[in-house]
Amino acid sequence: MPKLSVYNISGQATGEEIELNDLVFGVEFNEAVVHQAIVMQQAAERQGTSATKTRGMVRGGGRKPWRQKGTGRARSGSTRSPIWVGGGTTFGPQPRSYAKKMPRKARRLAIRCALSAKVAAGELIVVEGLSFDSPKTKNVVTMLSAFDAADKKALLITDGSNENVELSSRNISKVTALSNGCLNCFDLLHNNKVFLAKDAVAKIEEVLA
Repeated sequence: MPKLSVYNISGQATGEEIELNDLVFGVEFNEAVVHQAIVMQQAAERQGTSATKTRGMVRGGGRKPWRQKGTGRARSGSTRSPIWVGGGTTFGPQPRSYAKKMPRKARRLAIRCALSAKVAAGELIVVEGLSFDSPKTKNVVTMLSAFDAADKKALLITDGSNENVELSSRNISKVTALSNGCLNCFDLLHNNKVFLAKDAVAKIEEVLA
């Protein structure tokens, strides 16, 4: 089982080590499952509200422009035909849902793979007392500077919803704050450093193991 040192928010080691569950933080990376999970997440974020008008939706065009035969021109039944300027659009986008489905076991495996990859790369840091007394951006800046991560993309994972941490980090473009119930592959792999609250480890292992 992998072991990690526990740090405080000042970047100092507490002298304690936490033993991580191999089933969650020590699995082999499955690229196909992780890719599928990220595609599913990004697809769910698409609005799918793009729309164009077909020839039946465009106003006008009810009268036949000219008679069927005898003019020398091609026959035409409506000025709103897709081949006319001002006509409808053929095969244009219509409102739809881009949502994809993925089995629960596969989704959890993908998160385990992402967590394991961060542990193997030395990019996961367990922090004791990952919380602040007040919502101040300076709190997060000071903490990241203590870990030499001020200029890196960082993910803060708290034990449950923590409003002070969320408010303190949302003004920093490279920092994302999530609760342990909102873990996802994209945020885990997109960020260079992952700061995990010590109290959240047991709950994550309980759900994913």
